[in-house]
Amino acid sequence: MSTPATTSAGLWDDLLGCLDLRALPDGDGAPAAAVFEGSNQRLGYHRLFGGQLLAQFVQAAARSCPGKSVKSLHALFPRAGRTDEPVRYEVARQHDGGTFATLAVTARQERGVIATAAVSLHVHEDGPEHQDAAPVGQVPGPEHRTPLHLLPWEVRTTADLDAAAAAPPEFELWSRTPKVEAGLVPAITAYATDLTLIGTALRPLDGVGQRDAGTAFTSAVTSHSLWFHRPFPEGGWLLLRQHSPVAAHGRCFGRGDVLSEDGTLLASYAQEALLRFTA
Repeated sequence: MSTPATTSAGLWDDLLGCLDLRALPDGDGAPAAAVFEGSNQRLGYHRLFGGQLLAQFVQAAARSCPGKSVKSLHALFPRAGRTDEPVRYEVARQHDGGTFATLAVTARQERGVIATAAVSLHVHEDGPEHQDAAPVGQVPGPEHRTPLHLLPWEVRTTADLDAAAAAPPEFELWSRTPKVEAGLVPAITAYATDLTLIGTALRPLDGVGQRDAGTAFTSAVTSHSLWFHRPFPEGGWLLLRQHSPVAAHGRCFGRGDVLSEDGTLLASYAQEALLRFTA
């Protein structure tokens, strides 16, 4: 297993390296932009972080359809990925028209399929706009900086997902990354949406928090969906606003929105996960 990239700068560079997918030849040996290989983050975990796979799905789809942007992604995670083996992404074009494209992307390792994604892309079009989203508040001050190991950039929140006291199943996370090229922002956003929905679902349960993962409970994401509504602004803060309406039958469900600092709704996401408590 590779050595963890322990510093924030190291984790950021490590993540950017994982988003730089390598084009591979197809099964016949001819060059094919529809097959890619991605390296893994050096986190020291026993399995791949699902956010890495989501981000690489976005990159594989975008690389396969130049001129179009990912508008939705629906991923399933049937098997945990290994950290000591690169991931192969096989892109099948189901449709690639003048304005829309639909892809099926399969993530494989030697043991077999570890994740699949149905991805839809769209060229930019103008049209009437509206949104119905609650206004955003002020970005919390620097005293609310909340280091989250898997997010190697500045994060602020006024809630604590590690707290054991029961609270409403809601969570707001402000996020600001280092400057990065615009084409990488959707992938990095997809990466961030995978981290805290399970913790949000745990909030109403008294006596347990996100820090109890692996002791009081085990969890694993089974499916994750994203919808990108608008282009992202260059730089600035993003708000991830989350809510979990239900946890039942050993599973939890949550959804969220990504909003700019001025309240523009940029993306939405939803996730289902295994949530199994120890006896």
